[in-house]
Amino acid sequence: MRGQGARWEGGSSDPATSHSTMGKLLIAVGAVLVVAGVLVQLGLPLGRLPGDIIIRRGNSTFYVPIVTCLVASVVLSLLDALIRR
Repeated sequence: MRGQGARWEGGSSDPATSHSTMGKLLIAVGAVLVVAGVLVQLGLPLGRLPGDIIIRRGNSTFYVPIVTCLVASVVLSLLDALIRR
């Protein structure tokens, strides 16, 4: 039932606000992917940082990117803090 007090999924009664927020989020995610792609192309060893666990035995490899996940978490947290300002 759509009437007074109906809310959109974004929590706002104005659908334009919801779309604006989604647009900003998509732009931010795209910017992060572009920056990550440029850093990988320049030779930043994402996924091969000191502290990442790599175990090779025969034909199998076990890989746990602990430090890479920590770095990604810090970067994404900082980006989130900047976006929410």
